[in-house]
Amino acid sequence: MWLIHPADHAAGDDAVTELGPGLYEQLITDGLRAQLDELVGHLPVDERPLNSADASDRIAWHVSQQVERALLDVGDEKRVKVGLQVARALLDRLGELVDVDQQAMLADPASVLHAILRRKPDGTPAAIAGPLIPLLDTTLLTNAPGEPTLWSQLRSEIESADAIDVVMAFIRRSGIGPLLDSLRRHREAGRPLRVLTTTYTDSTERRALDQLVDLGAEVRISYDLSTTRLHAKAWVFHRHSGFSTAYVGSSNLTHSAQVTGLEWNVRASAARNPDVIAKFGAVFDSYWEAGDFVPYDPDQFDDERQRVGRTDSGPYVILSPIELRPHPFQERLLELIELSRQRGHHRNLLVAATGTGKTVMAALDYATLAGRLGRSRLLFIAHREEILDQSLATFRYALRDASFGEKWVGGARPTRFDHVFASIQSLHAGDLDALPPDHFDVVIVDEFHHAAATSYRRILDHLQPVELLGLTATPERSDGLPILHWFDDRIAAELRLWEAIDQQHLSPFLYFGIHDGLDLREIPWRRGRGYDVDALSNAYT
Repeated sequence: MWLIHPADHAAGDDAVTELGPGLYEQLITDGLRAQLDELVGHLPVDERPLNSADASDRIAWHVSQQVERALLDVGDEKRVKVGLQVARALLDRLGELVDVDQQAMLADPASVLHAILRRKPDGTPAAIAGPLIPLLDTTLLTNAPGEPTLWSQLRSEIESADAIDVVMAFIRRSGIGPLLDSLRRHREAGRPLRVLTTTYTDSTERRALDQLVDLGAEVRISYDLSTTRLHAKAWVFHRHSGFSTAYVGSSNLTHSAQVTGLEWNVRASAARNPDVIAKFGAVFDSYWEAGDFVPYDPDQFDDERQRVGRTDSGPYVILSPIELRPHPFQERLLELIELSRQRGHHRNLLVAATGTGKTVMAALDYATLAGRLGRSRLLFIAHREEILDQSLATFRYALRDASFGEKWVGGARPTRFDHVFASIQSLHAGDLDALPPDHFDVVIVDEFHHAAATSYRRILDHLQPVELLGLTATPERSDGLPILHWFDDRIAAELRLWEAIDQQHLSPFLYFGIHDGLDLREIPWRRGRGYDVDALSNAYT
């Protein structure tokens, strides 16, 4: 026994579903009644009278499906004319049974009101750019290849909105930046913009909120970190015409969520889903007036952030429109690393002269791994904060995500622990027992020649990543301590200083040593620190 699903058929799909056990909310037609009669004695049927409260919606939906199905079978050249005749005939017949608004009769010929325009100072019409998705449509956005990004959809909605309400758990500069010009024009036109956000996981950036306030947005923030915290993400574009739209889904205001992430967002239309838009408005207003959300104050934001523990979001990065691409020699080195992995080696050392872009290659290599691995948690280890800042900026540029990564150095601690740039000192001082060995999928260690030190050995012995990548320009240590055993006594890819100069990737150089007459042999020297500063100062002063 088979049943043609009316919604599927109305959409032009000939698929059928078996009439078997399951839940249905379908009006019983004459055809369905005949099919149900055949089930008597085989399967019990739960049939209930149509509730009067639901009658208008259910019957109207059923009739609309039949009209849509029938008109789809009419040829393109006649569909508008026949559709108009059908609509007028239905309304005429409806008027014989119940009161009907005669003003609702479709005009002949059929046409669609698209906009009512304002005039420019010179008297010419001021066009209004419409959304990429028709105002009537409800659809799902997934950031799939070939599909417009959520960013582009949001930008296309802003110009025609009379007011905008945003509720967003996390707001970062990388997410709000591409929308600022459109939102600024919205506010300059005197149209309201209200934003609700939180400090949950310490992801919201103060500078992002400052940018919103500077353009005239009203921002309220919740500092509640309990289980009642807000985790919603939604936009509503209110239009006095009645054709409001809303986006509700998983995307926060970050670059990855808006463009590259596997995020799902539903676009709802007030014309088709008025209850959804009305409920959003009511709930938003209740949050706005609730005491949990307070007007944004930069000083209070900083105080609350310090109260729950300091974090460091790293260097401020403005993404260039030019994509980061490897030089041919860097491509060759990356190919050698990939070849090593294909041969079963997942602990690889990249030896490249200073200035040839080891961090750039590591960032591009990670971008490839992130697209391949089911999970791609990253730990980048260096021994100085300056290196961490430079590396974090490079990764943000390579990944096109200005909010990528967190620092673990000094007093700063990560909150999400997904992409961490950590100093070896902070890791060594931490409780390794609390860190699962396989928590990070990719571990990159800069200046790997330091790995002979106890602090590095302790970390490397503990971690069990899917991929380990070491970076260094000088794998040979002056004290002879080994480091290649971490990589099965092999180097996956290398470009030495003299090779880089010969291939004109680096400029040749000359060293000139000038003797100043001072004997420094008595000045204490400590490995990893250099000369004793006080003793050196005394020798020169």
